[in-house]
Amino acid sequence: MVTAEDVVVEESSAPAVSWAAVIGGALAATGVTLILLALGAGLGFASLSPWSPPAGTTFGVTAIVWLVVVQWLSSALGGYLAGRLRAKWVGIHTDESTFRDTAHGVLAWALATVLVVFVTSSAASSLAGGAAKTASMAAGAAAGSATDQAGPLSGTMGYLTDALFRSDHPGTPTPPERQAEASRILLTAATDKGVSDADKAYLSKLIAATTGVDQAMATKRIDDAIAGVQKAQADLREAADKARKAAAAFALAMAFSLLIGAFIGGAAGALGGHQREHYALHGGRGRVP
Repeated sequence: MVTAEDVVVEESSAPAVSWAAVIGGALAATGVTLILLALGAGLGFASLSPWSPPAGTTFGVTAIVWLVVVQWLSSALGGYLAGRLRAKWVGIHTDESTFRDTAHGVLAWALATVLVVFVTSSAASSLAGGAAKTASMAAGAAAGSATDQAGPLSGTMGYLTDALFRSDHPGTPTPPERQAEASRILLTAATDKGVSDADKAYLSKLIAATTGVDQAMATKRIDDAIAGVQKAQADLREAADKARKAAAAFALAMAFSLLIGAFIGGAAGALGGHQREHYALHGGRGRVP
């Protein structure tokens, strides 16, 4: 009597992955992705610069939806082709066949994603560099260090310093060392401590001696310059915060769209494999390829 233990099932020598079908599906998905990305850029859906972030509503309605559409269409085509074109397996269970077809769709999606990243590596590097620069600026703004603020506020500081030393005799230049000293004092307005009373008094005397204005006018110029520095500092922090939020929203949208792409790729692979089996058995003249 032959029992179940006496039956030996030999492992099939045919590979479970048909790489030709996977590569073909991935190439098709990559091509569709690049076409749709170019179309999105032309229509303005891919304007995702962290330095000029769009409004939150606009970003949610256009960019996120477009990223999902790109992943949906490209992954569906690539996964379907990978499942439909794979080599026929003989002697395996239907559930195993469905699993392999799904895996082919996911592999085609994964390979297509790598290819798209490779093709658009320059754009990805630019985006990463912009995000890193934004994070550095935001950290500097939060720290409130005068040294850190010298770079982002240099243009504003130059104008405010020039305004401090304006006189009724424009032909008389202000010594550069005095302007540099005044700039360093004004930069302390960007810190938590602010400009001390002693620095204000000294700067007021320096302005009066250089320009010939009275102490009251010199003090008013200092107050206006300090207000200008603080406003520029607030604008800088607001811009950095908007850039951070835009970068975070873009990263979440990209992760969400990739997850959808993986799911659609697997489902399309299973559908393609199922249709291949169906048409192989029942389609045409009933011949199995």
